[in-house]
Amino acid sequence: MKKLMLGNEAFARGLYEAGCRFASSYPGTPSTEITETIAKYDEVYAEWAPNEKVAVESALGASFAGARAFAAMKHVGLNVAADPLYTASYTGVNGGLVIAVADDPGMHSSQNEQDSRHHAIASKVPMLEPSDSQECKDFAMLGYELSEEFDTPVLIRTATRVAHSQSAVEQLPRQEKELKPYVKTPQKYVMVPANAKNRHVVVEERTAKMIAYAETAPINKIEDNGSEIGVITCGASYQYAKDALGSKVNYLKLGMTNPLPDKLFLDFAAKCKTVYIIEELDGILEAHAKALGIECKGKEIFGNIGELNQVIIAEKLLGQTPEVTAYPEQLPIRPPVMCAGCPHRGVFYTLAKHKITVSGDIGCYTLGAAKPLESIDWTICMGSSVSCLHGFNKVLGEQSQNKTVAVIGDSTFMHTGLNSLVNVAYNASNSTVIILDNSITGMTGHQQNPTTGKNLKGDPAAAVDLEALCHAIGIKRVRVADPYKLSEMEQAITEELAVNEPSVIISRRPCALLKYVKHNPPLHVDTDKCKSCKMCLKLGCPAISMKDGKACIDHTQCVGCGICEELCKFNAIGK
Repeated sequence: MKKLMLGNEAFARGLYEAGCRFASSYPGTPSTEITETIAKYDEVYAEWAPNEKVAVESALGASFAGARAFAAMKHVGLNVAADPLYTASYTGVNGGLVIAVADDPGMHSSQNEQDSRHHAIASKVPMLEPSDSQECKDFAMLGYELSEEFDTPVLIRTATRVAHSQSAVEQLPRQEKELKPYVKTPQKYVMVPANAKNRHVVVEERTAKMIAYAETAPINKIEDNGSEIGVITCGASYQYAKDALGSKVNYLKLGMTNPLPDKLFLDFAAKCKTVYIIEELDGILEAHAKALGIECKGKEIFGNIGELNQVIIAEKLLGQTPEVTAYPEQLPIRPPVMCAGCPHRGVFYTLAKHKITVSGDIGCYTLGAAKPLESIDWTICMGSSVSCLHGFNKVLGEQSQNKTVAVIGDSTFMHTGLNSLVNVAYNASNSTVIILDNSITGMTGHQQNPTTGKNLKGDPAAAVDLEALCHAIGIKRVRVADPYKLSEMEQAITEELAVNEPSVIISRRPCALLKYVKHNPPLHVDTDKCKSCKMCLKLGCPAISMKDGKACIDHTQCVGCGICEELCKFNAIGK
């Protein structure tokens, strides 16, 4: 039976059909739905881990136990998981281990657009790259076969357009796999230098075998359309090229992008007068082709920034602009903004009001950098806000005293912020950290985390006590404030900045979009009292606008949080 599926849903289906028993991930767009979907299959144990490193290590342990195991993450998450990945390449596996990494060309929801194929090359781990939902399912299943045949973890790279597009997928019954017996083999699994040296030899021998496999692998295929023009491509780029060029060219479509075959490249190029390489993001296929002496064109035409699409390819190679369906009129620009009633708004308004330097982190609260709040000075990666604040304050000392804070979400704090806060306590920097506890992992779509008291399936779970945890690692000053109460938040921030020691403020209020949150009635503007001062607009709340020169509140968006009511000096806003 066929069913229309997102690439991520199809990937999960492939894991299920292949007999996967264990899945551990950290949510990250565009990979999140793989793990959310696999959790719906009762035969598979699935969990959210605190971060990607823990997820891969847990999956590796499940593999050692003899199970087919899985971990998923977005591209920047693979950076966090690189440590175990590179060594797992040496140890190999017992049960098959598949690791999904979802790249984000165009940075729809990411702070960079790195090409994860570099990690596959550097770690010497094979990588598969599906181009549609059916291949997502098929490659997930193939990944386990290759993992167990070649004794290696297998990376599968998707991208935003593959993960979040839909196509028909054939569903088959699950293949139950018996656990492989675990045999104590320290020379294989204990990576002390003496053993690791021998395992490196095994890795190189395995790579040679994988190259030989790549030469004839069915997922690396030539489509001969009798043309003198050849296109070498992979992943989503293959779909773009097919849409733009149709049967006007020949294709070498690569389903395995590490390691790459040699003879297959040469044989394909020998039949073509002109060869183009079409790939996102970096010129990895192009570099391989040129190393083999193949004359080809690629990045000088398409560049290595942003997504490709069929329009770009048609314009670059055919000099044509294909017809595309367009809206009849220009739509208004709608930049991302914190939701009406977002608990983070009161924090950022207070920080902006006092002109405080803010070390930011990764989450929906990063929108505090946008107008009109503009209260975040830098954002680097998960957990970096606390570490960067520590370094900033250690260097500037009294110059930054009473003027700098870090902000970090509850899920991000558990991801990698905890170690950074340990560093603040251990090395005694005069730093104030604000943990934005909205009781959920907000940016990726309301996933549970170790502070929420529920696991991936929504069952009761141990909940980290943030106050007790901060005290336990050496932070003496820990306080909780309600971000809906501006005066309370302002008092907490000014008092903690005034002390000469590390401190933590926990801004606690659940995300306004959580289903269990009961909102107050929407607020109303008394236009007779409104003085058109526009003070309420400084909050950046999407429910507030100006109409006929007066403030106006959209009752369909307002959740009655009361921040604007407290802010209005003329008592024009009320219930």
